[in-house]
Order: sequence, then structure tokens, then C-alpha cells
Amino acid sequence: MTESTRLNTTEKRATISLAGIFGLRMMGLFLILPVFSTYAHGLKGAAAHPELVGIALGAYGLTQALLQIPFGMLSDRWGRKPVIATGLLLFAAGSVVAALSDNIVGVLIGRIIQGSGAVAAAVIALTADLTRDEHRTKAMATIGMTIGVSFAVSMVLGPILDQWIGVAGIFWLTGALSLVSILVLYTLVPDPHQSHHHSDSEVTPALFGRMLRDANLLRLDFGVLCLHASLTALFVVMPLMLADPTHALLAQADQWKLYLPVMLLAFVGMVPLIIIAESKRKMKQVFVLSIGLLIIACLLLTWGQHSLFMAALALFIFFLGFNTLEASQPSLVSKFAPAAAKGTAIGIFNTSQFFGAFVGGLLAGLIYQPAAQNYGTVFMLVAGLLAVWLVVALTMSQPPFLASRALPVQVADEAEAKALADALLAIPGVAEVDIIIEEATAYCKVDSKVVDEKAMRIAVAVG
Repeated sequence: MTESTRLNTTEKRATISLAGIFGLRMMGLFLILPVFSTYAHGLKGAAAHPELVGIALGAYGLTQALLQIPFGMLSDRWGRKPVIATGLLLFAAGSVVAALSDNIVGVLIGRIIQGSGAVAAAVIALTADLTRDEHRTKAMATIGMTIGVSFAVSMVLGPILDQWIGVAGIFWLTGALSLVSILVLYTLVPDPHQSHHHSDSEVTPALFGRMLRDANLLRLDFGVLCLHASLTALFVVMPLMLADPTHALLAQADQWKLYLPVMLLAFVGMVPLIIIAESKRKMKQVFVLSIGLLIIACLLLTWGQHSLFMAALALFIFFLGFNTLEASQPSLVSKFAPAAAKGTAIGIFNTSQFFGAFVGGLLAGLIYQPAAQNYGTVFMLVAGLLAVWLVVALTMSQPPFLASRALPVQVADEAEAKALADALLAIPGVAEVDIIIEEATAYCKVDSKVVDEKAMRIAVAVG
């Protein structure tokens, strides 16, 4: 790897430290997922209003969905670090409120405050400020992998921590991790030389209408809503079902022994599916297959909820599909979205994801009745939601197998921009070019198996 294709020291430091902040932030949300329901049903008020348990589990998603785009836009005005620090302080405050509450309403309020610390868009914007255009994709991929690892670790670590410090202790821990993240932000994350808008990483309000009229992007937005609604709904009842004394499949303290092998095997199983999707250009086929796996898993849980083996098999199949979709959906958004509108498309996609977590908690909370122990009803609800998504996904176009490239350019006016765009489009494999003069950047969509990257760099240098 040459120096021109390698992250420099500042970029490595920025990427690793911001990925750490993102990972700690997401771990704070994920740690309680496998233990919250059992805990929350023992809180004051939960017996009279059991629906609040599911709502509290997904409540953070509502404020995340409402605030993550505004926080990102505010970071353009107020600065990245102040906005990120404010969000992390809000998350810490929500964690403290939840930790101190002995009733379900107090925990619900804490979860809402946690979600209001919506720093995702601002962190992405700061990452874009601190990386060169041509290396931004690598940095974003690193952050994406960190989120996946955080989720897997949390599924195993949550039940273990529950035994050591309890759920209230987990809330205290997540609040502390948020404060540690602020320390990392101001001591390890470099200050950008300049901060400006990046159309491939940030939301551009003028492009909202265009992105919301794109049928393929809307399908993906609906899909990620269904995916995260399914995950949250599942874990409103999963810990309760496993620990139910009627059939005593697995005590809460031992549930990590189920999640650990399931998550490991699901990650291993995901790899060949992703390779087939990308290298064999079978993205839609793998996408549809993965949704089918989620439906099968929910049906297995419905029919085999009294069997530990069936529960383990169902969870493996679920997370095999879930991990594959989590890895492939952002890639699909990038493939369908215009190069210069990718940030806006991703912003809407992420908003849908967070809203899905709220919807899943709300629906499962309303449907699950502790007295009836109707776990199967929730699983069937999730299967039905996923079946609707499957029908929607089948109508999706085959995605163009194009990758995004961002190249720094120096053009004085529209005439120079058009001439450079024409020169780039003349290179085999370059399918789309959009030059934003104010950002001094050419956003391109290319076929990475065909395009001559060196020719693109020469064209930009000459232009």
C-alpha cells in the first residue's frame, strides 16, 4: 500500500478515537437489551402498566430519530465537538435518571433523555472533517465495524454485568462510559483544520424531497425500520421466555452462554453471504434470503418456545440474517443514492432505523401480557411485519454495483466543473460525477472492477 492510499497518522488517530466514542455510545444502548425486560417488570408501576416495559426499551429510538439530523446540522453552526459533548452529557444524564428510578415511568423518562443525546450525525461529520475525501469510506467502515462489535459484545456482557452490578449498575456504567467518551473527544480526537459541509457524509436539507421520492431508497428506509422494530420487539419477550419458571430454559444469569456461541456462529456465517452479495453481485438475492431467515427464526420461536435447542437454533438463524442485513443495507443505500446525496440518504435511513426501535418496543409492549405469557403472539407479530418487508423487498430493483469516490478538486466556476466532469465521465467505469464547487470535491459513482483509479487522479490533477 502506497502512502497516497494509506491513512495518515492524524486520520488513524481520528478514526480510532471516534470509532471508540461511537462504540462506547452504542454499547451504552445495547448492554441492557438482553436484560431489561426481566428487570423492568419488577419495577413499581410495571404490573399495572406492563406495556410501559416495551415502550421504555425502545423509547430512546424516538428521540434519536427526532434529533439526530438536527444535531448534525447544528454541528455545522456550533462546531462538532461542542455538539457531540452536549449529546454525550444528555446520554449520561438519562443514564443517571434511569439508574436512580425505582419505577417504570422514571426509567422510561431516563431512556427518552438517553436518546436525546443523538450524536451519530455529528460524529460522522467530524470524521469527514478529519479525513481526506479519498479515505473517508475507510474511516466510515471502521466506525460501522465498531458498532457491530459493540452489539455482539453487549449481548454477551449484558447478562454477566447484570449479575455483578444489576441493571441499575449498568445504567451507571453507561453514564460513566459517556463521560469517558467526552474525555476521549477532547484529549485524543484531533481538532480539524477546517470544518465544512460534506455532501457524502452529512444531510443536505435541499435534497430531502429528492431522496424521499426515490422508491428504492424508501424501500430500504422501510426495511431498516422493520429490522430494528423486530430486534427490539424480540427482546421485549426473549429474556422473559428463556427465564420463565414454567419451562425454565435458561436463567437470566446464564443467558450469556446462549448468546456467545450464537453471536460468534452468526458472524462467521455472515461472511460468505456478504462475499457472495458483493463479489458475485447477488446483492438483492442475499438481501431477500436474509429477510426470509428472520421470518423462519420467528416462526421457530413461536413453535419451539419450550425448547432450548429450538430457541438457540432460532436465534442463530435470526442473527445470521440480522448481521447480514446490518452489513449490507448501508451499502445498498450508497449504491442507490446519487454520489453527492449519499449523506442525506444515509441520514434518512438512520432516522428510520432509530424510529424502528421505538415502534418495535411500542408494539411488543402493547401486545405482551405477563399474565398470559403470550410470547408466541409477539413472535407472530414480528413474523408478520417481516413478511410485509419481504414483499416490499421483492419489488426492489437490482442495485447498481457502483462504489462512491470523493476526489478533491480545484475548479473556479461552473464551466471548469463541467469540463472536469466530462473528463472524468470519459474514463471507463465512471458512471456519475457531481462536482460541488463550494466543497472543492468531485463525488463520483464508479464500477470498481472496471475503473482506472489512477486515471481519475490524473484527470483531477490536470483539471
